[in-house]
Amino acid sequence: MAVIFVMAVLGLFFGKKIKMLYISLNSFKDENLAHTFQHTPEIQPTKKISKGEGEFQFLKENNHVLADEFTFEGVLYSSEEFIEDTKTLGLLVIQDDVIKYEKYFSGGDETTLFSSNSMGKSFVSALMGIAVSEGYVDSVEDPVGKYIPEFAGTELENIPIRACLQMASGIDFDEDTDMSGFSMRTLMGTSAMKVISKYGMQEEPCTYRRYLSINTEILGEVITNATGYSLAEYMEEKLWKRLDTAQDAYWTLSNGKELAMGGLSVSLRDYARFARLYLNEGNYNGEQILTKEWVRDSLDISAEYSKPGANNDAYNAIGYGYQWWIPEGESGEFMAIGVYGQWIYVNPEKRIIIVKTSADPDFMEKNYELKHVEFFRAIAGGL
Repeated sequence: MAVIFVMAVLGLFFGKKIKMLYISLNSFKDENLAHTFQHTPEIQPTKKISKGEGEFQFLKENNHVLADEFTFEGVLYSSEEFIEDTKTLGLLVIQDDVIKYEKYFSGGDETTLFSSNSMGKSFVSALMGIAVSEGYVDSVEDPVGKYIPEFAGTELENIPIRACLQMASGIDFDEDTDMSGFSMRTLMGTSAMKVISKYGMQEEPCTYRRYLSINTEILGEVITNATGYSLAEYMEEKLWKRLDTAQDAYWTLSNGKELAMGGLSVSLRDYARFARLYLNEGNYNGEQILTKEWVRDSLDISAEYSKPGANNDAYNAIGYGYQWWIPEGESGEFMAIGVYGQWIYVNPEKRIIIVKTSADPDFMEKNYELKHVEFFRAIAGGL
Protein backbone atom coordinates (compact mmCIF):
# COMPACT_ATOMS: atom_id res chain seq x y z
CA MET A 1 0.00 0.00 0.00
CA ALA A 2 2.85 2.39 0.90
CA VAL A 3 4.52 1.67 -2.45
CA ILE A 4 1.29 2.50 -4.31
CA PHE A 5 0.95 5.74 -2.35
CA VAL A 6 4.55 6.76 -3.14
CA MET A 7 4.07 5.96 -6.82
CA ALA A 8 0.88 8.01 -6.86
CA VAL A 9 2.64 10.99 -5.29
CA LEU A 10 5.55 10.73 -7.73
CA GLY A 11 3.12 10.44 -10.61
CA LEU A 12 1.29 13.56 -9.46
CA PHE A 13 4.53 15.53 -9.05
CA PHE A 14 6.28 14.46 -12.23
CA GLY A 15 3.01 14.42 -14.15
CA LYS A 16 2.85 18.21 -13.84
CA LYS A 17 6.46 18.47 -14.96
CA ILE A 18 5.87 16.21 -17.94
CA LYS A 19 2.76 18.17 -18.88
CA MET A 20 4.74 21.43 -18.76
CA LEU A 21 7.48 19.83 -20.90
CA TYR A 22 4.87 18.76 -23.45
CA ILE A 23 3.34 22.25 -23.53
CA SER A 24 6.75 23.85 -23.98
CA LEU A 25 7.80 21.52 -26.79
CA ASN A 26 4.47 21.93 -28.55
CA SER A 27 4.64 25.72 -28.25
CA PHE A 28 7.91 25.81 -30.17
CA LYS A 29 6.73 23.85 -33.19
CA ASP A 30 7.11 26.03 -36.28
CA GLU A 31 3.38 26.27 -36.86
CA ASN A 32 2.75 27.45 -33.29
CA LEU A 33 5.49 30.08 -32.97
CA ALA A 34 3.39 33.12 -33.93
CA HIS A 35 0.73 32.24 -31.37
CA THR A 36 3.28 31.33 -28.69
CA PHE A 37 5.23 34.57 -29.00
CA GLN A 38 2.06 36.64 -28.63
CA HIS A 39 0.44 34.61 -25.82
CA THR A 40 3.28 33.34 -23.61
CA PRO A 41 1.67 34.47 -20.32
CA GLU A 42 -1.34 32.32 -21.18
CA ILE A 43 0.82 29.28 -21.95
CA GLN A 44 3.64 29.38 -19.41
CA PRO A 45 3.74 30.25 -15.68
CA THR A 46 4.71 33.91 -15.33
CA LYS A 47 5.09 36.70 -12.78
CA LYS A 48 3.44 40.05 -13.46
CA ILE A 49 5.46 43.26 -13.66
CA SER A 50 2.98 46.08 -13.07
CA LYS A 51 3.19 49.40 -14.86
CA GLY A 52 3.08 52.66 -12.96
CA GLU A 53 0.39 55.32 -12.92
CA GLY A 54 1.96 57.54 -15.58
CA GLU A 55 2.46 56.75 -19.26
CA PHE A 56 5.08 58.27 -21.53
CA GLN A 57 3.45 59.05 -24.86
CA PHE A 58 5.26 58.87 -28.15
CA LEU A 59 3.92 61.19 -30.80
CA LYS A 60 2.56 59.35 -33.83
CA GLU A 61 2.53 60.18 -37.51
CA ASN A 62 0.97 58.34 -40.40
CA ASN A 63 3.19 55.47 -41.47
CA HIS A 64 6.14 56.69 -43.53
CA VAL A 65 7.19 54.74 -46.58
CA LEU A 66 10.13 52.56 -45.56
CA ALA A 67 13.18 52.08 -47.75
CA ASP A 68 12.07 49.85 -50.62
CA GLU A 69 15.23 47.80 -50.65
CA PHE A 70 18.58 47.20 -49.03
CA THR A 71 21.85 45.62 -50.04
CA PHE A 72 23.73 42.86 -48.26
CA GLU A 73 26.94 41.34 -49.62
CA GLY A 74 26.25 42.79 -53.06
CA VAL A 75 22.75 41.35 -53.30
CA LEU A 76 19.68 43.60 -53.46
CA TYR A 77 16.75 42.61 -51.21
CA SER A 78 13.18 43.87 -51.22
CA SER A 79 12.27 45.25 -47.78
CA GLU A 80 8.66 44.12 -48.12
CA GLU A 81 9.70 40.58 -49.03
CA PHE A 82 12.25 40.52 -46.21
CA ILE A 83 9.58 41.50 -43.69
CA GLU A 84 7.36 38.72 -44.97
CA ASP A 85 10.10 36.09 -45.36
CA THR A 86 11.34 36.60 -41.78
CA LYS A 87 7.81 36.01 -40.42
CA THR A 88 7.55 39.45 -38.84
CA LEU A 89 4.92 39.84 -36.11
CA GLY A 90 5.43 43.54 -35.46
CA LEU A 91 7.61 46.38 -36.71
CA LEU A 92 7.96 49.73 -34.95
CA VAL A 93 10.16 52.64 -36.07
CA ILE A 94 10.65 55.68 -33.83
CA GLN A 95 12.75 58.80 -34.41
CA ASP A 96 13.08 61.58 -31.83
CA ASP A 97 10.17 60.14 -29.82
CA VAL A 98 7.88 60.16 -32.88
CA ILE A 99 6.44 56.90 -34.21
CA LYS A 100 7.26 56.97 -37.90
CA TYR A 101 6.02 53.46 -38.72
CA GLU A 102 4.07 50.83 -36.82
CA LYS A 103 2.55 47.67 -38.25
CA TYR A 104 1.44 44.36 -36.79
CA PHE A 105 0.86 40.97 -38.34
CA SER A 106 -0.81 37.72 -37.26
CA GLY A 107 -3.41 39.48 -35.14
CA GLY A 108 -1.19 41.62 -32.89
CA ASP A 109 -1.56 45.28 -31.98
CA GLU A 110 0.07 47.91 -29.76
CA THR A 111 -1.20 46.18 -26.60
CA THR A 112 0.09 42.71 -27.56
CA LEU A 113 2.90 41.37 -25.38
CA PHE A 114 5.62 39.81 -27.50
CA SER A 115 8.15 37.30 -26.18
CA SER A 116 11.60 38.76 -25.71
CA ASN A 117 13.54 35.52 -25.90
CA SER A 118 17.16 36.66 -25.45
CA MET A 119 16.30 40.36 -25.77
CA GLY A 120 15.47 39.91 -22.09
CA LYS A 121 19.20 39.60 -21.36
CA SER A 122 19.58 43.34 -21.93
CA PHE A 123 16.96 44.02 -19.25
CA VAL A 124 18.91 41.84 -16.80
CA SER A 125 22.00 43.90 -17.60
CA ALA A 126 20.08 47.07 -16.74
CA LEU A 127 18.96 45.57 -13.44
CA MET A 128 22.57 44.68 -12.65
CA GLY A 129 23.54 48.29 -13.34
CA ILE A 130 20.91 49.49 -10.89
CA ALA A 131 22.00 46.94 -8.28
CA VAL A 132 25.57 48.23 -8.56
CA SER A 133 24.52 51.88 -8.34
CA GLU A 134 22.42 51.14 -5.24
CA GLY A 135 25.29 49.32 -3.55
CA TYR A 136 23.69 45.88 -3.42
CA VAL A 137 26.50 44.65 -5.67
CA ASP A 138 29.86 46.19 -4.82
CA SER A 139 31.49 45.89 -8.24
CA VAL A 140 31.31 43.99 -11.50
CA GLU A 141 34.79 42.78 -10.64
CA ASP A 142 33.34 40.84 -7.68
CA PRO A 143 33.48 37.04 -8.03
CA VAL A 144 30.07 35.46 -8.61
CA GLY A 145 30.75 33.07 -5.73
CA LYS A 146 30.44 36.02 -3.37
CA TYR A 147 26.70 36.08 -4.11
CA ILE A 148 25.93 32.47 -5.08
CA PRO A 149 26.46 29.89 -2.29
CA GLU A 150 26.17 26.95 -4.70
CA PHE A 151 29.41 28.05 -6.37
CA ALA A 152 31.50 27.99 -3.18
CA GLY A 153 34.47 25.65 -3.61
CA THR A 154 33.78 25.07 -7.33
CA GLU A 155 35.77 26.11 -10.38
CA LEU A 156 33.17 28.80 -11.05
CA GLU A 157 33.55 30.56 -7.70
CA ASN A 158 35.99 33.26 -8.82
CA ILE A 159 34.47 34.22 -12.18
CA PRO A 160 34.03 38.03 -12.18
CA ILE A 161 30.51 39.33 -12.72
CA ARG A 162 31.87 41.37 -15.64
CA ALA A 163 32.90 38.16 -17.43
CA CYS A 164 29.31 36.91 -17.33
CA LEU A 165 28.03 40.28 -18.56
CA GLN A 166 30.41 40.07 -21.52
CA MET A 167 29.78 36.38 -22.29
CA ALA A 168 33.40 35.64 -21.45
CA SER A 169 33.00 33.55 -18.29
CA GLY A 170 35.03 30.61 -19.60
CA ILE A 171 32.49 28.04 -18.34
CA ASP A 172 32.71 24.68 -20.09
CA PHE A 173 29.26 24.74 -21.67
CA ASP A 174 28.09 24.58 -25.28
CA GLU A 175 24.98 26.62 -26.15
CA ASP A 176 24.04 24.30 -29.02
CA THR A 177 24.58 20.90 -27.40
CA ASP A 178 24.20 21.42 -23.64
CA MET A 179 21.18 23.72 -23.39
CA SER A 180 18.56 21.01 -23.82
CA GLY A 181 20.05 18.98 -20.96
CA PHE A 182 20.25 22.06 -18.75
CA SER A 183 16.63 22.96 -19.50
CA MET A 184 15.43 19.43 -18.87
CA ARG A 185 17.13 19.18 -15.47
CA THR A 186 15.81 22.55 -14.30
CA LEU A 187 12.32 21.80 -15.59
CA MET A 188 12.31 18.57 -13.59
CA GLY A 189 13.06 20.49 -10.41
CA THR A 190 16.83 20.90 -9.98
CA SER A 191 17.78 24.51 -9.28
CA ALA A 192 19.60 26.27 -12.10
CA MET A 193 22.56 27.22 -9.90
CA LYS A 194 22.99 23.65 -8.70
CA VAL A 195 23.08 22.46 -12.32
CA ILE A 196 25.51 25.19 -13.40
CA SER A 197 27.79 24.58 -10.41
CA LYS A 198 28.65 21.14 -11.82
CA TYR A 199 30.17 22.57 -15.00
CA GLY A 200 33.91 23.15 -15.11
CA MET A 201 36.00 25.83 -16.82
CA GLN A 202 37.04 25.71 -20.45
CA GLU A 203 39.34 28.75 -20.28
CA GLU A 204 40.21 31.66 -18.01
CA PRO A 205 37.50 34.34 -17.68
CA CYS A 206 37.79 37.43 -19.89
CA THR A 207 39.96 35.73 -22.49
CA TYR A 208 37.44 34.27 -24.97
CA ARG A 209 33.87 35.22 -25.86
CA ARG A 210 31.41 32.36 -26.17
CA TYR A 211 27.68 33.07 -26.07
CA LEU A 212 26.29 31.11 -23.11
CA SER A 213 22.78 31.85 -21.85
CA ILE A 214 23.69 30.38 -18.47
CA ASN A 215 25.86 33.47 -17.94
CA THR A 216 22.66 35.52 -17.74
CA GLU A 217 21.10 33.01 -15.37
CA ILE A 218 24.11 33.61 -13.11
CA LEU A 219 23.60 37.39 -13.36
CA GLY A 220 19.96 36.99 -12.40
CA GLU A 221 20.90 34.94 -9.35
CA VAL A 222 23.48 37.53 -8.27
CA ILE A 223 20.83 40.26 -8.50
CA THR A 224 18.18 38.36 -6.55
CA ASN A 225 20.57 37.17 -3.83
CA ALA A 226 22.19 40.59 -3.45
CA THR A 227 18.99 42.66 -3.41
CA GLY A 228 16.50 40.30 -1.76
CA TYR A 229 14.04 41.02 -4.58
CA SER A 230 12.90 38.60 -7.24
CA LEU A 231 13.86 39.78 -10.74
CA ALA A 232 10.26 40.73 -11.52
CA GLU A 233 9.91 42.68 -8.27
CA TYR A 234 13.18 44.51 -8.79
CA MET A 235 12.32 45.34 -12.39
CA GLU A 236 8.86 46.58 -11.43
CA GLU A 237 10.10 48.93 -8.73
CA LYS A 238 13.41 50.09 -10.16
CA LEU A 239 12.72 50.14 -13.90
CA TRP A 240 9.23 49.44 -15.18
CA LYS A 241 7.21 51.95 -13.16
CA ARG A 242 9.92 54.59 -13.51
CA LEU A 243 9.84 54.37 -17.33
CA ASP A 244 6.09 55.20 -17.47
CA THR A 245 5.40 52.12 -19.55
CA ALA A 246 2.00 51.62 -21.16
CA GLN A 247 1.46 47.93 -20.42
CA ASP A 248 2.14 45.46 -17.66
CA ALA A 249 4.90 43.02 -18.54
CA TYR A 250 5.32 39.36 -17.55
CA TRP A 251 8.36 37.29 -16.72
CA THR A 252 8.25 33.57 -17.49
CA LEU A 253 9.07 31.30 -14.55
CA SER A 254 11.26 28.22 -14.66
CA ASN A 255 11.15 26.01 -11.61
CA GLY A 256 9.40 28.87 -9.79
CA LYS A 257 12.03 31.54 -10.60
CA GLU A 258 12.24 34.12 -13.37
CA LEU A 259 14.02 32.85 -16.46
CA ALA A 260 16.81 35.42 -16.62
CA MET A 261 18.16 34.22 -19.95
CA GLY A 262 15.08 35.41 -21.83
CA GLY A 263 11.58 35.17 -20.40
CA LEU A 264 9.96 38.59 -20.76
CA SER A 265 6.72 39.43 -22.55
CA VAL A 266 6.54 43.13 -23.45
CA SER A 267 4.68 45.34 -25.94
CA LEU A 268 6.61 46.82 -28.86
CA ARG A 269 6.21 50.38 -27.62
CA ASP A 270 7.44 49.38 -24.16
CA TYR A 271 10.49 47.70 -25.67
CA ALA A 272 11.10 51.08 -27.32
CA ARG A 273 10.62 52.91 -24.01
CA PHE A 274 13.33 50.70 -22.53
CA ALA A 275 15.64 51.32 -25.51
CA ARG A 276 15.01 55.05 -25.13
CA LEU A 277 16.59 54.88 -21.67
CA TYR A 278 19.89 53.75 -23.21
CA LEU A 279 19.55 56.18 -26.11
CA ASN A 280 19.42 58.96 -23.50
CA GLU A 281 22.44 57.67 -21.54
CA GLY A 282 20.36 56.20 -18.72
CA ASN A 283 18.24 59.29 -18.20
CA TYR A 284 14.45 59.28 -18.24
CA ASN A 285 12.96 62.78 -18.39
CA GLY A 286 15.51 64.17 -15.96
CA GLU A 287 15.83 61.14 -13.69
CA GLN A 288 19.10 59.21 -13.97
CA ILE A 289 17.82 55.61 -13.72
CA LEU A 290 21.07 54.12 -15.02
CA THR A 291 24.37 55.89 -14.53
CA LYS A 292 26.02 57.28 -17.64
CA GLU A 293 29.03 55.15 -16.76
CA TRP A 294 26.95 51.97 -16.80
CA VAL A 295 25.51 52.76 -20.22
CA ARG A 296 28.98 53.62 -21.52
CA ASP A 297 30.49 50.42 -20.14
CA SER A 298 27.56 48.37 -21.44
CA LEU A 299 28.34 49.44 -24.99
CA ASP A 300 32.13 49.21 -24.70
CA ILE A 301 33.67 46.59 -26.97
CA SER A 302 37.31 47.64 -26.65
CA ALA A 303 38.39 44.26 -25.24
CA GLU A 304 39.66 41.95 -27.97
CA TYR A 305 37.11 39.26 -27.12
CA SER A 306 34.28 41.81 -27.30
CA LYS A 307 34.98 43.06 -30.82
CA PRO A 308 33.10 41.94 -33.96
CA GLY A 309 34.64 38.76 -35.32
CA ALA A 310 36.36 37.86 -32.05
CA ASN A 311 37.86 34.34 -31.85
CA ASN A 312 36.59 33.56 -35.37
CA ASP A 313 33.42 32.29 -33.68
CA ALA A 314 30.22 32.27 -35.76
CA TYR A 315 28.32 33.67 -32.77
CA ASN A 316 30.73 36.62 -32.65
CA ALA A 317 30.17 38.30 -36.02
CA ILE A 318 28.76 41.24 -34.05
CA GLY A 319 30.48 42.81 -31.05
CA TYR A 320 29.17 42.27 -27.54
CA GLY A 321 29.08 44.52 -24.47
CA TYR A 322 27.15 44.01 -21.25
CA GLN A 323 24.40 41.83 -22.78
CA TRP A 324 24.05 44.20 -25.76
CA TRP A 325 25.16 43.50 -29.32
CA ILE A 326 27.31 46.16 -31.04
CA PRO A 327 27.64 45.96 -34.85
CA GLU A 328 30.71 47.19 -36.65
CA GLY A 329 30.41 50.83 -37.69
CA GLU A 330 30.83 54.44 -36.65
CA SER A 331 27.26 55.35 -35.65
CA GLY A 332 27.32 53.89 -32.14
CA GLU A 333 24.52 51.44 -32.94
CA PHE A 334 23.55 48.77 -30.44
CA MET A 335 21.01 45.98 -30.36
CA ALA A 336 19.18 43.44 -28.26
CA ILE A 337 18.60 40.18 -30.12
CA GLY A 338 16.43 37.16 -29.39
CA VAL A 339 16.08 33.80 -31.11
CA TYR A 340 13.41 33.40 -33.80
CA GLY A 341 13.95 37.02 -34.87
CA GLN A 342 13.43 39.43 -31.97
CA TRP A 343 15.19 42.78 -32.28
CA ILE A 344 15.72 46.13 -30.64
CA TYR A 345 17.95 48.32 -32.83
CA VAL A 346 19.16 51.74 -31.68
CA ASN A 347 20.98 54.30 -33.81
CA PRO A 348 22.07 57.19 -31.54
CA GLU A 349 23.39 59.26 -34.43
CA LYS A 350 19.96 59.44 -36.04
CA ARG A 351 18.01 59.13 -32.75
CA ILE A 352 16.22 56.06 -34.13
CA ILE A 353 14.78 53.03 -32.34
CA ILE A 354 13.50 50.05 -34.30
CA VAL A 355 11.70 47.11 -32.69
CA LYS A 356 11.03 44.00 -34.77
CA THR A 357 9.45 40.84 -33.40
CA SER A 358 9.14 37.69 -35.45
CA ALA A 359 8.28 33.99 -35.45
CA ASP A 360 10.99 32.90 -37.86
CA PRO A 361 12.09 29.25 -37.69
CA ASP A 362 14.94 30.05 -40.09
CA PHE A 363 16.70 32.39 -37.65
CA MET A 364 19.83 30.21 -37.70
CA GLU A 365 20.49 30.87 -41.38
CA LYS A 366 23.98 32.11 -42.20
CA ASN A 367 24.41 35.89 -41.76
CA TYR A 368 20.86 36.26 -40.44
CA GLU A 369 21.91 38.92 -37.92
CA LEU A 370 24.18 40.85 -40.29
CA LYS A 371 21.46 40.97 -42.93
CA HIS A 372 19.05 42.44 -40.37
CA VAL A 373 21.60 45.12 -39.50
CA GLU A 374 21.64 46.27 -43.12
CA PHE A 375 17.83 46.20 -43.21
CA PHE A 376 17.68 48.45 -40.14
CA ARG A 377 20.34 50.76 -41.55
CA ALA A 378 18.34 51.13 -44.75
CA ILE A 379 15.25 52.10 -42.74
CA ALA A 380 17.27 54.58 -40.68
CA GLY A 381 18.89 56.03 -43.79
CA GLY A 382 15.51 56.58 -45.41
CA LEU A 383 14.10 58.74 -42.62
